[in-house]
Amino acid sequence: MLSRTADNLFWMARYTERAENIARMLGVTMEASLLPQPVGRAEYGWRATLGVSQSQSQFDAEHRETSQKEILDFMVRDPGNPSSIVSCLHKARENARAVRGVLTTEVWEAQNATWLMLQRHLESDFVSRDPGRFFEWVKYRSHLSRGVIIGTMLKEESLYFIRLGTFLERADNTARILDVKFQGMPGGSGTEAAANDSVTADFYYWASLLRSVSGFEIYRKVYRDIITPQRVAELLILRADMPRSLAACMEEVVSDLALVRNSASHDTERLAGKLHSDLKFARIDEILESGLHAYLTRFLDQILALGNGIGRDFLVPPSV
Repeated sequence: MLSRTADNLFWMARYTERAENIARMLGVTMEASLLPQPVGRAEYGWRATLGVSQSQSQFDAEHRETSQKEILDFMVRDPGNPSSIVSCLHKARENARAVRGVLTTEVWEAQNATWLMLQRHLESDFVSRDPGRFFEWVKYRSHLSRGVIIGTMLKEESLYFIRLGTFLERADNTARILDVKFQGMPGGSGTEAAANDSVTADFYYWASLLRSVSGFEIYRKVYRDIITPQRVAELLILRADMPRSLAACMEEVVSDLALVRNSASHDTERLAGKLHSDLKFARIDEILESGLHAYLTRFLDQILALGNGIGRDFLVPPSV
C-alpha cells in the first residue's frame, strides 16, 4: 500500500476516535458539574478536560475565565483548537476524502454525512441548547463509522491501518484520562497510597471516570462491589476484556501491526510487543506501589514512540 494512502486511513481513524473521546469527557464533566460537590471541584473537572486533551495552555492564552460555556465553545466549535470536535471531524473527513477510492461507498458516506450534519448542528446552536444530546450524537456517529468500516471493508491492509489508528488513539486517551483523574482524586494529594485506600471518597467521581470510557456497567459485572480506585485502575489498565483498557488496545495494535509488517517495521513491532507483554503480566498493586503517574507517563512516552515508529515505517514522512 502507498504510504500516502496508509497515512490518510490511519489519521482518519485517529481523528474520529479523538472526537468521540472529547465528547465523552465533556459529557461526563457536564453531568458531574450538576452534582453537589465541594467548592472548586466543578472548575477542576472542566480544567481536567483541557488537561486530557493537552489544550490547557492554549485555552489560558486565549480566555480570561474558566467557565462551562467558554470551555464548551473552545472544545466543540473552535477551529483554532486542534483538539476541538469540529477540528477533529473536519480532519477525519478530509483524510477520508483523500482516499475515497479505497473506502467503500458506505464508509465515505458515513464520514461525509457526519461532517455535513455537524455544520447544521452548529448553525442551529444545538450544542448550547442540549449539549448532552450533542455529545451522544458525536459518540453515535463514531460508533456508526466503526460499524460500517467493520461491516463493509475487505479484510486487508486498508482496514488494518484504520484499526491501528483507532486503537493507538484509544490507548493514548485512556491513559491520559486515568492520569488526570487519579491526580485529582478526592481526598487530597492524588498519591498512589491514597489510591490504594479501599474506601472511595466520592462515588460519583469514580463513576464518572468509568462512564467516560463506557466502563460503569462493566465494572459492576466484573467486581460486583463498591467502586474503589485500585479496581478502577486495574479495569482500565490490565483487563484485556475491557474494550477501552490499555491492555485491550495494545492487543489490537500488536495484532494489526503483524498484519501490515514490512522489512522496516521490526523495531516498531518489538516496541509494541514489549508494551503489550508488560501489560499482560503486570499486577495492579505493583503499578500503584511504584507510582501510577510515573507508570502512565512512561506508557504515554512509549505510545508516542510507537506512533512515531508507525509513521516512520509505513506513513508519509512529516514535512520539514
